[in-house]
Amino acid sequence: MQGKYAQINGINMYYEVHGAGYPLVLLHGGGSTIQTNFGNILPLLAKAHQVIAVELQAHGRTGDRGVPSSFRQDADDVAELLKQLNISKANILGFSNGGQTAMEIGIRYPKVVNKLIITSAFYKKSGAPAGFWDFMSEPKFSDMPQVYKDEFLKVNNDPYALFTMFTRDSYRMKTFTDWSDEDIKSIQAAALIVIGDQDLPLPEHAVEMHRLIKNSRLMILPGNHGSYMGEILTNIPDSNIPGLFVTLVNEFLLI
Repeated sequence: MQGKYAQINGINMYYEVHGAGYPLVLLHGGGSTIQTNFGNILPLLAKAHQVIAVELQAHGRTGDRGVPSSFRQDADDVAELLKQLNISKANILGFSNGGQTAMEIGIRYPKVVNKLIITSAFYKKSGAPAGFWDFMSEPKFSDMPQVYKDEFLKVNNDPYALFTMFTRDSYRMKTFTDWSDEDIKSIQAAALIVIGDQDLPLPEHAVEMHRLIKNSRLMILPGNHGSYMGEILTNIPDSNIPGLFVTLVNEFLLI
């Protein structure tokens, strides 16, 4: 593993490179780091791909630019990183908020994307239960899962940076606006849409996304928000599902 930094659109962005092969970019979700979302599957993915795992604005070891985060800006940052790495085209796998950034990359930077894997993400507010939006209307730092706080501080021992990350993520969800159906239809890359059957995005919404993205496949696995990939908050010890998930992702990417 090579952990590195790049100056990207005014922030010092942290990324890691694992393995060899065709590039596969990993984009974490809100409140997360590379390790919290992908620690269990990254070594498996690196057996078949050159994995480029990124920490987005204000997350983990990446700096903050002093303005609210947006999926559009995250997409710009990832595209600029790939440009600096001389990678003209890559596969993109995004989880949760990272899945929304992946969609934005597919919309705004189609020439950069080979294939998209959109996991546990929604493109409009109705894709998540109403209770989620009630919770996000008045987010509290005390409600942030302790394991996310602990894992952040392991890689960036700065409580102020941790609170900044919480502020950026909670504000982005509080002010979330839908993508239009036409936006989603405009995605030209082959896409694999993945959720758990007890996930935050509703199964009906995943089907809707699948119908809108012309060249897409849909996979609904047993599990909740990220447990199918062994995400740290929802990991089920000794589960074989994360290994199955990687096998199916590899089949999608390598065919």
